[in-house]
Amino acid sequence: MFYDITVVQASKMLGNLKSILEKAAVFAEDKKIDPEVLLTSRLAPDQFPLVRQVQVCCDTAKLGAARLAGKADSAPKHEDSETTLEELYLRIAAVQDYLATFTEADFTDTASRVINLPWRNDKQMLGSAFAINFVIPNLYFHVTTAYAILRHNGVDVGKLDYLGAIPYIE
Repeated sequence: MFYDITVVQASKMLGNLKSILEKAAVFAEDKKIDPEVLLTSRLAPDQFPLVRQVQVCCDTAKLGAARLAGKADSAPKHEDSETTLEELYLRIAAVQDYLATFTEADFTDTASRVINLPWRNDKQMLGSAFAINFVIPNLYFHVTTAYAILRHNGVDVGKLDYLGAIPYIE
């Protein structure tokens, strides 16, 4: 279960995010807008701009999976220096490639694994609580915010762009 809701779903959402960013690139080209305008846009003055939203999505996906699998030290490091859409595409791809290295077996003990939270003064959570109360909501929050920034700026994206492919039974 934890593999599916973190690794598989996070990789899918990162792919959806990349597709939304690609639509933003087309929009910027068609409207003769410098893509940096979109990358620095935010919904409110105290919120992260689009570029940071994407960086946080990537960090949440890779570090969430790494911590849940007990492999926190294996996560790739990123400098948060992306300034173009192309650089964001590369970061997303790098995180998806990293996520592809995990297997279901990596998450066997996730529910009871103690997760250290260095950004919260080394507080701890059980893996099940960490996945359900932090990783998943945080990932969706930042993907949604990135989507909303682009939608607010006129990029033609809709709910199906956000959801991506849906595995219907045929």
